[in-house]
Amino acid sequence: MSSRSESRFLDRTTPPHIITLILLAGVSALSMNIFLPSLPSMTVYFDTEYGVMQLSVAAYLGANAVLQVVIGPISDKLGRRPVILGGLVIFVLATLGCIYSTNIVVFLTFRMIQTAIVTAMVLSRAVVRDMVPTDEAASMIGYVTMGMTIVPMLGPALGGVLDQEFGWQSSFWMLFLTGLLILIITWADLGETKASSGMSLTQQFREYPELLTSPRFWGYSLSSAFSSGAFFAYLGGAPFVATSVFGLTPAQMGLYFGAPAVGYFFGNFFSGRYSVRFGINLMILWGALICGVGVAMSVVTFYLGLGSAETFFGFMTLVGMGNGLTIPNATSGALSVRPHLAGTASGLSGAIMLAGGAALSALAGAVLVPGTGAYPLLWIMLITSICSVTTILLVIRRERRLRL
Repeated sequence: MSSRSESRFLDRTTPPHIITLILLAGVSALSMNIFLPSLPSMTVYFDTEYGVMQLSVAAYLGANAVLQVVIGPISDKLGRRPVILGGLVIFVLATLGCIYSTNIVVFLTFRMIQTAIVTAMVLSRAVVRDMVPTDEAASMIGYVTMGMTIVPMLGPALGGVLDQEFGWQSSFWMLFLTGLLILIITWADLGETKASSGMSLTQQFREYPELLTSPRFWGYSLSSAFSSGAFFAYLGGAPFVATSVFGLTPAQMGLYFGAPAVGYFFGNFFSGRYSVRFGINLMILWGALICGVGVAMSVVTFYLGLGSAETFFGFMTLVGMGNGLTIPNATSGALSVRPHLAGTASGLSGAIMLAGGAALSALAGAVLVPGTGAYPLLWIMLITSICSVTTILLVIRRERRLRL
């Protein structure tokens, strides 16, 4: 296992520098959210319905989930470096396809191919687990994701301005140039951290039951999935709420849309600072509770007739903070169940999270129609937050019983 202190930036004979890991996680986040303020204008451009256009979010998440099931075993077999570099190349080419799409079917096809970028997010976490032990991994993942929160804070705001000034394609040109730059940096810096497992891919996939029969793996994966589910529902429904309920322009929506990322930044900071001291279970519980409280306060505000763009997006900051506490610690927990299967565990836990996110994002897009207001979205988010609290409490209860 390599030590983080041995990393030298732009030296591919050593483990990757934390800057590279932040960039890899960041470009994955950017591909998910920079174009969200453009969804209404893209709906008009492609002459389709909002529910169909919103598949660029929901179907993208679903394809991410499927791909993550495959990525983990492949990277455990072949190593992290070739899989990450291959994913970046495919992403860059698919982004050009999105830019030059002539109809919604072609666009959605290339949008699904863009999911290759998920290798950057999944394997940046696996690389961390390759480099350091469990508690330190939770801390380092927290710092990595704290750094990448600059992207979702600025991405929608930048995307909104680009759409308003130059059209929706400009956001994808930004993705193309960013992906190309990070491909070059990764090629120069990403040293291999995982030796080949020596097993065939078939043998690698046969390791899945070892994870799927572990209650701890399911507990950590589901607590992360439910907590992040609130955010993914937000991704699917907030553009509609912003335009149809609050009448925001793309630039205004982009500015407001980054509110959860502000909270996510601080949640990741606290994860990096305190996970080793308090342990991952307590950090996950705090995160799930904060997420639930944020949504509950927003629900109450709307029922009191005080709902506004400021209150709606303001309370989403707490959702982001909760996720910033929950996701790094739950991810570290899932990866620690079987350390020799870190890549497989990262892919599978991510697949569980994104599969649920895809379903919730699609559900939010389906139930939000003119006249419903923000209520359907808020109730979906509240229910998933309650499920996250329940799941981690069950994990804590089980561990206490095993210690008796």
